[in-house]
Amino acid sequence: MKADNNKPVPSEPQAEIKRLEDDKNKQAPWKKWGPYLSERQWGTVREDYSENGDAWNFFTHDHARSRAYRWGEDGIAGISDDRQHLCFAVALWNGRDPILKERLFGLTNSQGNHGEDVKEYYFYLDNTPSHAYMKYLYKYPQAPYPYEELVRVNGQRSREEMEYELLDTGIFDEDRYFDVFTEYAKNSPEDILVRISATNRGPEAAELHLLPTIWFRNDWSSWIASSNRAISKPILSQIKAPKGISVLTVSHSLLGEFTLSCEGDVPLLFTENETNHERLFPGQKNESPYAKDGINDFVVQGLSDKVNPEKQGTKAAPHYQLTVGAGETSVVRLRLTKKSEENNADPFGDNFDALFDKRINEADSFYRSVTPPAVSADEANVMRQALAGMLWSKQFFFFDGDNWLDEHNSNPLHSGYREKRNTEWYHMLNMDIISMPDKWEYPWYAAWDLAFHTLPLSIVDPEFAKGQMELMLRSIYLHPNGQMPAYEWNFSDVNPPVHAWASMFLHRTDKAIKGEADLNFLRSTFNKLLINFTWWVNRKDRYGKNVFEGGFLGLDNIGIFDRSAPLPTGGNLEQLNISSSLQPQ
Repeated sequence: MKADNNKPVPSEPQAEIKRLEDDKNKQAPWKKWGPYLSERQWGTVREDYSENGDAWNFFTHDHARSRAYRWGEDGIAGISDDRQHLCFAVALWNGRDPILKERLFGLTNSQGNHGEDVKEYYFYLDNTPSHAYMKYLYKYPQAPYPYEELVRVNGQRSREEMEYELLDTGIFDEDRYFDVFTEYAKNSPEDILVRISATNRGPEAAELHLLPTIWFRNDWSSWIASSNRAISKPILSQIKAPKGISVLTVSHSLLGEFTLSCEGDVPLLFTENETNHERLFPGQKNESPYAKDGINDFVVQGLSDKVNPEKQGTKAAPHYQLTVGAGETSVVRLRLTKKSEENNADPFGDNFDALFDKRINEADSFYRSVTPPAVSADEANVMRQALAGMLWSKQFFFFDGDNWLDEHNSNPLHSGYREKRNTEWYHMLNMDIISMPDKWEYPWYAAWDLAFHTLPLSIVDPEFAKGQMELMLRSIYLHPNGQMPAYEWNFSDVNPPVHAWASMFLHRTDKAIKGEADLNFLRSTFNKLLINFTWWVNRKDRYGKNVFEGGFLGLDNIGIFDRSAPLPTGGNLEQLNISSSLQPQ
């Protein structure tokens, strides 16, 4: 629905509340665009097509810049639509790094002396539940990023030693880094203003290449399953624009037509979001002359033949080349607008920065309305940023169990299948916005974590919180036998049964806010939770004692043995856990 930009928007907390109501009632899709981009898609189970199930080493960080993903996308301070057809994120280069900084770097489970660990400094500063205003900070060093050093030194340390962090390398000495602030403000549901501010904290002027990147998730290549393959390949193209503005158009068969306006006469670089087979798999040919790493190779290596001179493709970026003085700030402004919401006004006129001020004021008022009056100003800031972190941690999660198992020759519905990870979850079709434990370290949902996530989320967005609880109980998530999916490493693992308790908590919170109960929510969750409870009784209570067995009960995942498997010494373990009493009786 096209927003009426001439209609006055209610002010103060009512403005954000009105947006949430309009989205709930399908009057305006304020949540269609949000921070739904993962911060690490590489090294995930969904992208693992290895013979031995070694997800971390099958799709590495080094591969990520050159290899198209199958099931999602990642980036820094990124956004996407709620089906992740189109993505936008920030890429950077300091003139010294060996590669563009397009995604966060960290150690894999085997590289870190304490397991996987992101080695970057970034902060979720602000967010509202409609995502009408968002702010993110990334600290980008001016010296070459020490990729090899972090891997080598951490690999030399024992589990008893401290981790070797990015700060320990000395790369931030003398404050030689940029604070890169990325802000988003929605003028309407599909008119998104972007303001990127890079502040040089160092003692001298420094070079910075800023490449705000827009691209399509690859759903057109021949290796995409036919049931998930797009009917046509989308396209980004540069078009003529008034002096002082560079513009590209977005055309997607499902998403529609958009324009990305970039302030300044800045060159636009185009390539394809397709795998560079020639780099990664010698002997295999690329789908086109322009691959996913084409912009990287053009900027970092100066290879002009790696970007498309025809100014079109499925991945593009304006190339801002800045010199930022000591203590100074350079600002880049962009605007992503659906064509049906365009007008003839200057996209970067006086109203641009005024809208940011307005959305910030509305966010201030909204958070004042949900903050208990007894808390101090400092505690209120902590609460607000914590909730912003929860809102930034939403992610589009895509997993088609039937197709994924087919591709691994492990679908039990087909002859000749072999037992592999998640074989019994062929019914699953996950294609939703889900709250993640962490979009780098755990960029996949965990069912019992999600139950706890809904509690703070209910403070700012009760409808989203209830929707998350109902999500795990849908027939395309919940196993036909009643088990909830745990997490992608092993959907069949056993998570503590906390969902009944969380559902009741949400019910009481919602009733306190609205003054009436959402009986439809109670009915839907209760019926499915009874099915889940039956699974516990039938599968995890072999002696009928109402003492459940296995899984994460007790010491979470740091127990000395796997409680979902037979004990190495024989016998069995019985334990009483308080979470066992949280199921409906």
